[in-house]
Amino acid sequence: MKIKLHIISFDIPWPANYGGAIDVFYKVKFLAEAGATIQLHCPVYAGRQPSEELESYCQKVWYYKRPANWTSLNLQYPYMVYSRRNKQLLENLLQDDWPIFFDGTNASYYLSHPLLKDRIKVFRPHNVEHEYFKLMAQRELHAFKRLYYGIESTLLRQYEKKLGAAKAFFPIAAHDYQYYREKFPQAYHEWIPAFHPFYEVKSACGTGDYAIYHGNLAHAENIEAALFLLENVIPGLPCNFVIAGRNPDAKIIRAAKGLANCTVIANPDPAHMDRLIHEAQIQVLPTFQNTGLKLKLLHALFNGRHVLVNPPMLDGTELDKVCMVAANAASFRKKIEEWMYIPFSIEEKKRRADHLAIHYDNGKNAQKIISFFQHLLL
Repeated sequence: MKIKLHIISFDIPWPANYGGAIDVFYKVKFLAEAGATIQLHCPVYAGRQPSEELESYCQKVWYYKRPANWTSLNLQYPYMVYSRRNKQLLENLLQDDWPIFFDGTNASYYLSHPLLKDRIKVFRPHNVEHEYFKLMAQRELHAFKRLYYGIESTLLRQYEKKLGAAKAFFPIAAHDYQYYREKFPQAYHEWIPAFHPFYEVKSACGTGDYAIYHGNLAHAENIEAALFLLENVIPGLPCNFVIAGRNPDAKIIRAAKGLANCTVIANPDPAHMDRLIHEAQIQVLPTFQNTGLKLKLLHALFNGRHVLVNPPMLDGTELDKVCMVAANAASFRKKIEEWMYIPFSIEEKKRRADHLAIHYDNGKNAQKIISFFQHLLL
């Protein structure tokens, strides 16, 4: 049976240049390639523009202006949700009886709308958002942003009950699967990890001559991780270290200045970033938030050699068997020094590929979504 589907995105997912956009874009791509007919609905903001790339996978792509002003403030709704409401979106959804896929909490304003109560509705959690915003508030140094994150966390906790209108939950992280299954036991639940652009493990066998940390270096979570490495791990290492990513924060630049063995590479284009990851000996990827899409981890595993992380990076991924783990700065230093000269073998590459195929095959995961709708529509 051919599936026809509305997908409501929280952003225009092309270019697919950050975690959430990557998941949405490759989900659309693989669902379309599996035979689904898709109408995609996207808010327009932050300079992202309509894209012909999306139209190649969708029957129709709808765009809606997202107001970014006081009219998007409401004490009953989180800003991230309320600012994406749009009457035209609701009218477009009502033109047929297709199932609706709400991609992320911020795309879910109409999930509980009474005019859609008889529709098949699926919700894709990218996080337990009120927990994520609470952690962001705790880590944010800027007073206004800290206040915003705190208020948003409170509103998201109150809003969460509206998600119960979904017939199914397809969370990105395994621990979120457990959370939503307990919260909404009446719904169907299945863990479907992040969709991604990687088709095969391309890790180079042999050795490289530097370690690398990579990510969006303007994001608070990544700034914290980079500073942890710069202050506690990199100084005195008997190897070169590269920190690469988008818009490195001034604190990262300052911390790296006095380290002869560390280079910060700002805004490498995708090809350059791929090369940096591919040629490194060790991917060093700590995080201090066990939330969100850790697509940098998949990037490292599909394209890099040895991967060294801390426990929060692995939470909800089922990837512990193909990563080395360090719990503190001393452990990171010890493992970097130990593995800097151990070649990445063809056996390890095969073992990694076999393990990634269990949960991170885009085609299989797209088919899981299609099979769910086919079962309901028979």
